[in-house]
Amino acid sequence: MAPAAQFELAQPPNDAISALVFAPESTSRLLVSSWDKNVYVYDTQATSEDAGEGQQGSLIRTIEHRAPVLDVCFGAHDDEAFSAGMDWQVSKLDLASGEQTVLSRHSAPVRRVVYSREHALVISASWDSTLHVHNPADATQAPLEITLPGKPHAMAASPSKLIVAMTSRLVHIYDLAALASGLSSQTAPAPWQQRESSLKFLTRAVAAMPSDAGYATSSIEGRVAVEFFDASTESQARKYAFKCHRQNQPPASADGGPPTDVVYPVNALAFHPAYGTFASGGGDATVALWDADAKRRMKVYQKFPDSVAALAFSADGRYLAVGVCPGFETGMDDYSGEGRTKVLVRELGENEALPKGKAK
Repeated sequence: MAPAAQFELAQPPNDAISALVFAPESTSRLLVSSWDKNVYVYDTQATSEDAGEGQQGSLIRTIEHRAPVLDVCFGAHDDEAFSAGMDWQVSKLDLASGEQTVLSRHSAPVRRVVYSREHALVISASWDSTLHVHNPADATQAPLEITLPGKPHAMAASPSKLIVAMTSRLVHIYDLAALASGLSSQTAPAPWQQRESSLKFLTRAVAAMPSDAGYATSSIEGRVAVEFFDASTESQARKYAFKCHRQNQPPASADGGPPTDVVYPVNALAFHPAYGTFASGGGDATVALWDADAKRRMKVYQKFPDSVAALAFSADGRYLAVGVCPGFETGMDDYSGEGRTKVLVRELGENEALPKGKAK
């Protein structure tokens, strides 16, 4: 029987999702990190006896940490991963055995961790306002520490660049080759570029274009910006920002005045690996597909049960994973994601993420 266009993964995390990511090779291996102190390894295409109605996939392994896990990424292959979290540590995970190896310790929680396949580097960004650059092949080698001018909140790597978005609208872009050289010499390189974010409010997510041309950022104030690395006037004139993930709320009474524009945070961004289009997910419980070149929205998916916390495309672009859990948009004091946290996987149609006019 053909799989459904969209299905829910069996045995989801017990608390809020912090990140999810597909494997670099397999289109069915998915990692999910959670505030419940675990990293979950799934086979999204397997069948499980624990699957409920409308559910699919199998939980392969759970790797427990000492504190909530804030980010996770794959390494050089499908059995290698790296995690970061509230225990202040950056850990290397062997997904085949479940073994953990500490690569470095920060002096505050570690918000983000990324792996550069092109340069074989692991980079972590901590709320202690530092980056650590690691050689994952040698856990005994001391990481290169780079001091940042602000607390980092989002980070992404393109084939040649590292984008770090911080408080006070600060954005630093590093050359990954320079970071690799700096790790060898234990000399911190200066940023390749220093920018001010196009968005006026706190950056929530960053995603790098697979084409290595630029990146997208999103904010807590329902906006997304698309920017380009090339510093030429012509290239910088192409950057733009737009409003999204907002809803008109009708007045409480018939004579209550105009509708209210309710603004939601844009929690997640993910570029399609081949088409240059990207997905955004927000506190309004929706996911939208955007054509970055044409500056237009392509599609909005049916509303999800709760806020969208994380997004990821598979390496071949065939699947889109969506992490859903209650957000803080309604001001919950007694927060709990248990029973409401879901991971949904959508199988995209052949031209679903393809820009208009470029259909196969």
